[in-house]
Amino acid sequence: MAKDINNVCKQLLDKGNLKNSIYNETFNSLKLIKTAALDFTNHYQQNFGGDNENVRVHFTDRNSFECQLKFGGDILIFLMHSNVFEFSRNHEVMKTTYIKEDKTRSYCGMIYIYNFLADSFKYQRVNDIGYLIGRLLINKEGKYYSEGKREIAQILNNFSSNTFNYEAAKEILLSAVLYTINFDLLVPDYKNNILMTVQEMMQIENQNMILKTGKRLGFRFEPDNLLKGEMSE
Repeated sequence: MAKDINNVCKQLLDKGNLKNSIYNETFNSLKLIKTAALDFTNHYQQNFGGDNENVRVHFTDRNSFECQLKFGGDILIFLMHSNVFEFSRNHEVMKTTYIKEDKTRSYCGMIYIYNFLADSFKYQRVNDIGYLIGRLLINKEGKYYSEGKREIAQILNNFSSNTFNYEAAKEILLSAVLYTINFDLLVPDYKNNILMTVQEMMQIENQNMILKTGKRLGFRFEPDNLLKGEMSE
């Protein structure tokens, strides 16, 4: 019986230490993204901001798990999940030698990249829609795997050799900014707003916006590279 208890305790300790290591790597990766975002902001302000008051760039470090980069009419939000996940058995990375040599390498922390309209926050349009344009998965060794829309998905995904460092953070940040610049707001279907109640109009007049706005509202939005495997529960 004592042997069984010790075995359970050892597994608990091993898994706990693994997840703590992954958490720390992910947390440090987000700090690198924050640094890259602040550097981008400073570079823009020093080299382009003076003569372009109408197009501003602003970085906000909101808390330990989130930062925002506002540029033009858009906001990018980088959000770290506090939990650790494992790739599903059907994901392509599970077939690699890198994972087969050490299955614990398949456990990762996650950083989401969301795109919102700046006006959604400025005017407190709480019904507006943001879009997940990418996510980063970082394991215990600081290796990362990226998934998402065009520019982000085109980053070379060699999980065994992609180490998350400042250069990686900068590349991902610039890729996300570039995608967002070209991710335009489409005119919604006329039929979507054909009816409105008196209460809804009064809410709009009181600046309590009930109209829902999103870049692809009413249009299909999905990853350009369909995810080949979802994270396991």
